[in-house]
Amino acid sequence: MKILLATRNKNKAREVARILSEYRDTLGEIELLTLDDVGIKDDVEENGSTFEENAMIKAKAGAATGYITLADDSGIEVDALGGAPGIYSARFAGGHGDDEANNALLLAKLKDVPKEKRTARYAVAIACVLPDGESFTVRGTTEGLILYEYDGEGGFGYDPLFWSLDLQKSFGRALPDEKNAVSHRGRAVRLAAEELAKRLKGNNP
Repeated sequence: MKILLATRNKNKAREVARILSEYRDTLGEIELLTLDDVGIKDDVEENGSTFEENAMIKAKAGAATGYITLADDSGIEVDALGGAPGIYSARFAGGHGDDEANNALLLAKLKDVPKEKRTARYAVAIACVLPDGESFTVRGTTEGLILYEYDGEGGFGYDPLFWSLDLQKSFGRALPDEKNAVSHRGRAVRLAAEELAKRLKGNNP
């Protein structure tokens, strides 16, 4: 089965494909496609006010291809910053997807914040749109702390600054399977896979 993941982010696609492979028994073998794979060049405007709204905007746009489409919108919510950067995480420093600039800005804003007040969470909403227009969203979160400096070189985004309470290590040092077991995206993709399996079974009794 081919599923379109409405992203151009290869790191994200690898994570999602790895997690979906756990569901071969219920979904079968999955070939995960990205926007580049199906020739979609234009980016949709993410003008929603929540992760769920932005994920659904992207999923509906991708579903025009006729494929079952998954899309996510995710970010980091820092309590000392009132939940910011939230939906603006990827463009926190202005440009889109500049991890180094985003991390530098986050560290600057938290430079005088003590450890006990550096609580944060990664949050993600995943939207799924089926070819018949049926759709749903799920959400996943994972709790942690923002470190004072980079720790590890793995992952992407804010991972080297995110100390996972589940793993007791930074996501920058976590192995892929360790991270996927507890990450916001791992939890949400598993919920999405389970819901998708139910809906496909319901459509094919």
